[in-house]
Amino acid sequence: MRRLSDIFTKSHHFPRKKHHTSLISLSFSKNPSSRRAHMTTHAATPAITTAIRRRKKIVVIMGATGCGKSKLSVDLASRFFPASEIINSDKIQVYRGLDATTNKIPLHERKNVRHHLLGEFDSSDSHPEFTPSDFRSSASSVISQIHSRRSVPFIVGGSNSFIYALLSKKFNPESDVFSESNWGEDSVFCKEQRYSCCFLWVDVSLPVLNEYLVKRVDDMLESGMFEELAKYFENPASDSVSECGLKKAIGVPEFEKYFKRFKSIDDEERSMAYEEAVRAIKDNTCQLAKRQVGKILRLRDAAGWDLKRVDATEAVRAAMDCGGRKVANIWEKQVAEPSMKIVKRFLME
Repeated sequence: MRRLSDIFTKSHHFPRKKHHTSLISLSFSKNPSSRRAHMTTHAATPAITTAIRRRKKIVVIMGATGCGKSKLSVDLASRFFPASEIINSDKIQVYRGLDATTNKIPLHERKNVRHHLLGEFDSSDSHPEFTPSDFRSSASSVISQIHSRRSVPFIVGGSNSFIYALLSKKFNPESDVFSESNWGEDSVFCKEQRYSCCFLWVDVSLPVLNEYLVKRVDDMLESGMFEELAKYFENPASDSVSECGLKKAIGVPEFEKYFKRFKSIDDEERSMAYEEAVRAIKDNTCQLAKRQVGKILRLRDAAGWDLKRVDATEAVRAAMDCGGRKVANIWEKQVAEPSMKIVKRFLME
């Protein structure tokens, strides 16, 4: 892996950066302890298959950015494989491109689980925004296809506006139920759902999550985000007046000033502009996590969604402090096992 400090040293003459432990995707050990090995299964049981056919059920995994949603979804889906497929519900990850910047789960971490609506749409001036209504239509179609295969759809992502648009029986695209003007109005939510849903809320203490997110930004930059953004801003399409689509991805607006002024500023100014952009990315990522948690609480308290909370705080803390088997064991015991029991109980009902 090329370090960002090496990129700067060779091409921009910036000071070397401190190396950070890899934190991008909560990549724990792939070999959990043998006493939990019995949890892994590669096919749905006949009883579960019957339940899937009888009632069109879906599993929804929610949580703030960086909490481990993608890892949990693949863990669960691979253990029910081939009776599970994942539908991405992140409003930025639906777009093609900027895979490192938008932190899409890489192919080698998907464990052969089929993913839908992940990097499938182009962001252009002719169709700059993939809206909640677009998601409702596209995801509904995919859910029908998955159910026709007697498989379980897992809806996974941090865009709660997309999730609400998909699941609400009556959805008004003209009304943003999460806007500040509606913050105290519970009546704006439609409390009836279109599907039989199991909601898993992967929660992490905000102070711990913020610390993790700050370190994750450094790791993302060292793992190709900076080079990816440099190439993005070389494309004339980056000059589009539209502020939608990929241009809303955290990292793009923060680094725009840096790359647009790159040839007109000296090394010292360039270094300061870089540090300013990185600080803004970290701040905005933490603010995003806070907003996401606020919306989840609104869905629980105002919309009445029955969210099954799973606490991943210790797993995230351990991922920053240590690694290897200890982290994997914590994840299995405190996140994967409780989630597995919840999903199996739901599917058997």
